[in-house]
Amino acid sequence: MITLEPIGIVRNVRETVEDDYWGAVISAIELAGHLEAECLLGIDEFSHAEIVYWFDRVDESRIVTGARHPRNNTAWPRAGIFAQRAKNRPNRIGLSTARIVRLDGRTLYVENLDAIDGTPVLDIKPVMSEFLPQGTVRQPLWSHELMKEYWLPDRQRPLR
Repeated sequence: MITLEPIGIVRNVRETVEDDYWGAVISAIELAGHLEAECLLGIDEFSHAEIVYWFDRVDESRIVTGARHPRNNTAWPRAGIFAQRAKNRPNRIGLSTARIVRLDGRTLYVENLDAIDGTPVLDIKPVMSEFLPQGTVRQPLWSHELMKEYWLPDRQRPLR
């Protein structure tokens, strides 16, 4: 058994789980009361941070442990859950690389964090170039199609 205590909580305008249009979303990560503001000292000297969070609103009955079509789109090949970045993962852990906007006391403001309002944050790590992938990043064509509108600003959402 592993027990984790959130180190903070996400605050932003996104209240529902959606797959696209996360670009330009500014999120405030409010530090949990049991932590000192000092633990964020120096984070604003970095351009980006990796935010580890928990998909707390994913129903356990929706967890995928095998393979499926990403977003249930049969035009894309079946892929194992660990070959996707879907929220319905066995441990419901999310990870995003967000641009640091500013630090204000116990609150870290970031852009392009794809976590909804109220999401528990498990960890924050600065992005260092030495930890970025060495060599060429390779991915299947379907994943580029899936991500086509992911980071577009909400104002570019097509009218329905």
